[in-house]
Parts: sequence; C-alpha cells; structure tokens
Amino acid sequence: MSKQNGHMESKQTGDAEESHQHQAGNSTDRDIDQWKHKEPYKVHDTERNDNFDVKWEGSCHCGKVTYQLSRDKPLAAKYCHCTTCQRLHGAPFQWAAIFHKSDINFTNGVHELGWYDPTNKDTSHHLPCKVSCAYCRAPIMDEGRNMILLFPPLVKDINTKKAREAFRPTCHMFYPQRVAEFKGDGIVKWKGLDNASDLLDDDENVLVKWEDGLDEDKMKAKKREFLEFTEKEGEVKRVKKSDE
Repeated sequence: MSKQNGHMESKQTGDAEESHQHQAGNSTDRDIDQWKHKEPYKVHDTERNDNFDVKWEGSCHCGKVTYQLSRDKPLAAKYCHCTTCQRLHGAPFQWAAIFHKSDINFTNGVHELGWYDPTNKDTSHHLPCKVSCAYCRAPIMDEGRNMILLFPPLVKDINTKKAREAFRPTCHMFYPQRVAEFKGDGIVKWKGLDNASDLLDDDENVLVKWEDGLDEDKMKAKKREFLEFTEKEGEVKRVKKSDE
C-alpha cells in the first residue's frame, strides 16, 4: 500500500493522527482515545441513575456541544484580567467557574471538541489546555490537571437571579492588567493569582502584602487581619488597617 493511499484510508477510518491533534474525532478504541473514558469526558447515563444529579445545563453557540453540571454552585468563581485570557477569549476578562472533573457530564459533542495548549501554542491535548467546540469555536472550558474551569455565559439561564448568585465571582485576578474599571464593586482584587500575590484596592494600592513563603491558608488569615468581609465570600465590607 502506498503512503498516500495509506494516509487516505487512515483519514476515512478516523485513525489519522491529525484529527486527534486538532479535534477529538469519533473513535474510542485507540490508545490516544483513552481520555474519552476518563473524567471530565466520561459520559454518565443519567437515565439509568448513574449517580449524577443534574443542577445546571450548558452548551456552545452552535449547540453541537452540550453538558450538565451536578454541583449547585462552583467551588469558586473568578474574574481573570491577564492578557493571555483577554487574547484567547477576545474579551476584557475571563469569567471562570471552578469545578471538579467529576461534576460535568457531556450529553452531546464529546467527539466535537478541539484543543489548544497555550504553553506550547499547539493544538494538542496536553494539560493544562483550552477546550472548545471544534465547529463554532466557542470556548467550553480550561482543563487543568485536577480541576476544570467552565465559563458561566454558556450555562442555561445564567441571566437569572439564581444563576448570577450561584456563579458570583469572589475575586479579580491580575487586576493591574485590566482594560475595564471595576471601582466600587466590593470584590477582592489581586495583583496576580488569588492568595499568592498582593491584595489591592480599586486604585491598585496595596492593602495586604504577600510575602515569599506565605502559603494560601496563612494569606487568608492575614487578609482577615486587615479587611472585614460581608457574609458573601470575597466581598469587602471595610478596610480595618493598611499593611504598610
């Protein structure tokens, strides 16, 4: 068999390596298809009560990719203002909601997903990576090594009061890189990653300094020495003192 004919047959049977590099493809029996049997891509049979309690539903723009969520609200929701998120989303910031990989169930389109590895800048499924619909290109999620970051605008009825409260962001990250203003919103603002950088006020003045060797728990404790919070997580009520 010629190399050309072999390549053509490979494409027709769905075995072409290129299809995996650019999008998921519909095969399930190859070694490189093992991800389809693991979370977050493992499909749950909800009709047979597969211990997956549906709380929310979401979809891409064209509707080829649809999913369900089994958690009432994300583990956390954040606004990220880093320039990478701005460019990849073509938007002022990324609104991300963190879920366990076991919290999502793809009801359609698990074979219609495309990858982008922002570290290597290639279209391979290397973690962490960006996952999108291979047809309409709508961003679906960021898949990390342990968690996934979903994008609330894709969630059905996100414009309702219930959904807005459930997916309410608790902080701004990389706030100095913002291209829009959020003065007076009362939400915690970080210079970089949350609990791993300086905590800022609306004008980028340092309220709580982050120090080398300060882990997340210690930073959370230090944060409460200087700030008083409302009952809502991440919402500042007042500044008690300045960390000078």
